[in-house]
Amino acid sequence: MAANSLTVTDNRTGKVYELPIEQGAIRAMDLRQIKVSEDDFGLLSYDPAFMNTASCRSAITYIDGDRGILRYRGYSIEQLAERATYLETAYLLLYGELPTSAQLDDWVYQITHHTWIHENMKKVMEGFHYDAHPMGMIVSMVGALSTFYPEAKNGIDGETRKLQIIRLIAKMPTLAAFAYRHNLGMPYAYPDNHLSYTGNFLNMLFKATEVKYEPHPTLERALEVLFILHADHEQNCSTNAVRSVGSSRVDPYSAVAAGVAALYGPLHGGANEAVLRMLGSIGSRDKIPQFIKQVKEGKAKLMGFGHRVYKNYDPRAKIIKRMADETYEVTRPSPLLPVAQELERIALEDEYFVTRKLYPNVDFYSGMIYESLGFPVEMFPVLFAIPRTAGWLAQWQEMIEDPEQKIARPRQVYTGPAQRDYVPLGMRG
Repeated sequence: MAANSLTVTDNRTGKVYELPIEQGAIRAMDLRQIKVSEDDFGLLSYDPAFMNTASCRSAITYIDGDRGILRYRGYSIEQLAERATYLETAYLLLYGELPTSAQLDDWVYQITHHTWIHENMKKVMEGFHYDAHPMGMIVSMVGALSTFYPEAKNGIDGETRKLQIIRLIAKMPTLAAFAYRHNLGMPYAYPDNHLSYTGNFLNMLFKATEVKYEPHPTLERALEVLFILHADHEQNCSTNAVRSVGSSRVDPYSAVAAGVAALYGPLHGGANEAVLRMLGSIGSRDKIPQFIKQVKEGKAKLMGFGHRVYKNYDPRAKIIKRMADETYEVTRPSPLLPVAQELERIALEDEYFVTRKLYPNVDFYSGMIYESLGFPVEMFPVLFAIPRTAGWLAQWQEMIEDPEQKIARPRQVYTGPAQRDYVPLGMRG
């Protein structure tokens, strides 16, 4: 009997099976040999929402939720947030190593010179109502890009794939800025190739009548750090969507559009908006004890605390909290900041929350930073989608190159009726 194996006894038949354990997992297909008869399909594992099922092997992002660790390709999120740029981090996610100086120069040049979008894309944007949700616009616009680059469907070819990756990372901020200004009824501001990735995004968002927009360095760096923190987060809902749709070998624009659509959901990309709404409903520090009481009674929800993965303090939350302090030195602090700080203090000391491992997550402070930068809440998930594009594409590329991956096709446990005969219309009921 192998040491790295699991011995399973099927009490229905008395048969004993030995299943190999590799990297802390058994292969689900090994369960198929467990049958009660020759015509039996074999045993399935039932795991709604993938609570304990690995759908892939990945070398991109490592998370240890119990210890509050997040690493991209082995590099701690703390070091990257402190020392790296977003485009440097994007290169790392996609290609596995930090770029050399020459590689980074070429990478930044390529991204910078692909930020422009075809003028016909503006016509697509103008077809939306003035108050259309920016995420709905981004889903449509990213998908529409595939019609401008029909060669993108050849994702197996490395050079073709690389060009689409550059285009998507470069054009996502442009699409996001155009959506923002479309909502405001403002003319679109075009990219400025002399600015950084995040500086150019701020330019396309906020440029007014000045000849050249100069972003404030503190705000530019704050956005840079937020982009790094949101660049990837393992096999979350939107990443799973990109991998699943991409497994059909569709072009990356369509696959990323699926990721944007998943991120549109309030349980994923809308979480920081929910935090702001919660803090607004509390209103002031003196009302926090009553709110805490309602949470314990199940009458209210504590948003921005706890995470499916993290059972410790989300490492991204610590960095964002520090960035919030720096940002507020330049912008007007959110009136909700004292409420947030007091709520965090109480929750971290209250045994009810501590024993349930409900620590602040990345969404608790990020919404207040976005608000202080002047973004409406509808833009929050868009600001999530821009940096996550690099992670989605890294995961998509890894999936394409993985020989074990096939088109996604989950099994089901059928619970419907058995075979029935058709009943003519006049005889029903």
